[in-house]
Amino acid sequence: MSRTPFDPVAHNRLAWDRQVEKGNEWSRPVGPEVIAKARAGQWSIVLIGYEPVDPSWFPSQIDGLDVLCLASGGGQQGPVLAAAGARVTVFDNSPRQLEQDETVAAREGLDLRTVLGDARDLSAFPDASFDLIVHPVSNLFIPELAPVWRECHRVLRPGGTLLSGFLNPDLYLFDAESLETRGELVVRHRLPYSDLTHLEPAERERLWGPDAPVEYSHSLSEQLGGQIAAGFAITGFTEAPHHSEATAGWLPGYFATKAVKTVKAGTGH
Repeated sequence: MSRTPFDPVAHNRLAWDRQVEKGNEWSRPVGPEVIAKARAGQWSIVLIGYEPVDPSWFPSQIDGLDVLCLASGGGQQGPVLAAAGARVTVFDNSPRQLEQDETVAAREGLDLRTVLGDARDLSAFPDASFDLIVHPVSNLFIPELAPVWRECHRVLRPGGTLLSGFLNPDLYLFDAESLETRGELVVRHRLPYSDLTHLEPAERERLWGPDAPVEYSHSLSEQLGGQIAAGFAITGFTEAPHHSEATAGWLPGYFATKAVKTVKAGTGH
């Protein structure tokens, strides 16, 4: 009897709904004081760990810009940018993550739209809909990235900016249990990594529970080369240690990029 094919979108949707219920730190909405500061022009958001994004990566004027917060639910980046004056759409695979943004918007009287979906398919939006895309660390939950970058390029206006954060794929080399329980970096896995191919279901359930999100490693060729192949020019790059792993003393855990949708001469797009 054949098994039902694994659906990563459906699985991770439910998994992140449960993460909200468990109080995951990336599902805790910002407080009123953060929104008040943003309204006064004092704001920052994160792409990687706890590192605020370099202010120079943003357009000089955020007020009035159309911003897509991609796979960025949780009541954090979207409400801050909306309070700063942007026209914000938060797009996420988890209804409960989007509810966090809706809760802050209702509480603070923010004009913010939420849309449910898979980041590989942004067909809900016409071409050239946004000036800025904010895509914090989240594509580890997506099996392939090329469609994500192509869709980002399509929905951005010429000259628009894509800000992305992602994991260093080398983190997936290490045995998770040794890392989490003893702080030891034990090389175990060949890359590219997937929870589905590198761990037996019983081990994965023992480590993280049956309802944990499924993760995938992505090479720098997929991350950086994929953006370039989609038509972006990468104009900014930074890194940071993982905020909660023993790898922090050894190698960067996160990378972030600023990429611009270039305008082809004579085409206007």
